[in-house]
Amino acid sequence: MIKQTILIVEDDAAIREGVRILLEGEGYIVEEAENGQIGLDRLNNRTDIVILDVMMPGMSGIKTCEEIRKVSSVPVLFLTAKDQESDKLVGLMAGGDDYLVKPFSYAELLGRIKALLRRRNVYDRQMETTPDKEQWLEHSGIRINTRRNQAFCRGEEITLTDMEYRLLLLFLEYPQKVFSVENLYESVWGESFVYTSGNTVMVHIRRLRKKIEVDPQKPKLILTVWGKGYQFGE
Repeated sequence: MIKQTILIVEDDAAIREGVRILLEGEGYIVEEAENGQIGLDRLNNRTDIVILDVMMPGMSGIKTCEEIRKVSSVPVLFLTAKDQESDKLVGLMAGGDDYLVKPFSYAELLGRIKALLRRRNVYDRQMETTPDKEQWLEHSGIRINTRRNQAFCRGEEITLTDMEYRLLLLFLEYPQKVFSVENLYESVWGESFVYTSGNTVMVHIRRLRKKIEVDPQKPKLILTVWGKGYQFGE
C-alpha cells in the first residue's frame, strides 16, 4: 500500500514535532515547513494533504493557501488560534477545505485528516473505475468533465478546488433541482450535517460564484432559493 504524504506548514516547532510523531505513528509520510514560502517550495504532486497554520510570520497561512490554489487542488486543513466564525470563513474563502481551532486534540486532528483523505481517495477510485472515455456535461455556458477536475466557463478554463469541482458537478448533473444546504453538505463532503456546516457550504458557493458568474453579486447560474437552498438555473 502506498503511504500518503502530509505537509505540515507551521512556525511552532513543538506543534510540528508533535503532529509529525502522531502522523508517522499512523503510517503517513510527513514533510515539514516552518513558514509559508518553504511550504510552497516543498509542495509537489506527491502531497496528499496540507496542514497549514493561519498565523505565521512573513507569509500568512491565508496568503500561502491562496498561492497553493494557483497550482494545486490538494486538500488544505487550516490550524487557527481564532475561533470566531469570521476568521474561519476567511480561511475557507482563501481556498481551505476545513479548519481546526487550537488547542486541538490529536484524535480530532486525525479525524479531520482521515475525512479529507477519504473523500479524495473515493474520488480517485471513481476515476479509476470509470471508463477511459472522457465525459462532459454542458449547461448555461459551463462545461465540466465528469471524470476529472476540469471545467470551462464561457470557453475559458477555470481552476477549481476539489470541493468546488464536486459542487459544480453535482449542480450540472441535476440542473433545476433545489438542493438544501444539508443535502449539499452530506452529498459533497460525505459527512453528517452539523450546525457549522452551513457556513462551509455558503463559502464554497460564494467562491464558485466568483469563478462562474458574470456578476457574483447578481448570480444567474447558482441561484439562492430562499428558505430552501440552492439550484443551478438559467
